[in-house]
Amino acid sequence: MTIHPAKETAFWPLHQDSPVGSQLIAGRTLLDFQQQQAKGIENAHQLENAWITSEDWQMLAASIEPIALKSTSGTLLAWAGNPDPKSCNNEVTASESSFLIRYPWEFIQINEDIVTSITEPDHKGEVSPAAHIDGVIHVGEGSKILPGVVIEGNIMIGKNCKIGPNCYLRGSTTIGDDCHIGQAVEIKNSIIGHGSSVGHLSYVGDSVIGNKVNFGAGTITSNLRHDGTNHRSLVCDSLIDTGRRKFGAIVGDGSHTGILTAIYPGRKLCPNAITHPNDTVRTDILE
Repeated sequence: MTIHPAKETAFWPLHQDSPVGSQLIAGRTLLDFQQQQAKGIENAHQLENAWITSEDWQMLAASIEPIALKSTSGTLLAWAGNPDPKSCNNEVTASESSFLIRYPWEFIQINEDIVTSITEPDHKGEVSPAAHIDGVIHVGEGSKILPGVVIEGNIMIGKNCKIGPNCYLRGSTTIGDDCHIGQAVEIKNSIIGHGSSVGHLSYVGDSVIGNKVNFGAGTITSNLRHDGTNHRSLVCDSLIDTGRRKFGAIVGDGSHTGILTAIYPGRKLCPNAITHPNDTVRTDILE
């Protein structure tokens, strides 16, 4: 399958120096999933930031002539049978589950859909008998789930992680490799990037956390507006409706928060951002 450059995106603060396909989704990269979905389809092409279900790929595979796949809004997502999509005289409309990923918060829904769907446990690490598991979990090699950990729903944990003691993980959450989720921490419906640490007394909900991020003790991501309406996020001086009633934070790689940092809902922190003890993040941190 040929991957073509992403179009019409505003992924800040994610992926400034790395391709969109490197984003962690449900224990793998977005690119891994893209290649798996189109496996075996001859002369397949797609945009790098297109999320396409296997069912929609099969619609393309069933065609004997060059064909294009477009979203319900008419945006080109993928094509097969010809290197040039303009030469595809036929086209089909994808399901609403296939779309062009334009913003970083859209990874939350994709991750949730995949993690929710797993049905078989995969325990390559160690799970303490004093942990309570109510869901299907994947635990990578070298990872340890310590006593007092409560897991509710489906969770995917990478390699060489330390989870606990006494933390609460709620589905559908993905945790990358070499992470630490510690004492009295709650993680809900989020993606935690490789090498990141949420050590103690913190809450992360409906968020995308980058790689090598460190949350100081008591860092809280708020995820719900008082009026209960959808969150809007500032992109290129325009407020974009995220479509999410619950939305925590987008935190770029290498960021560090001071103890007792409070982050308003839907805020974005640039790579290597720093907050001080007792800071309240009311607006996006741009630099």
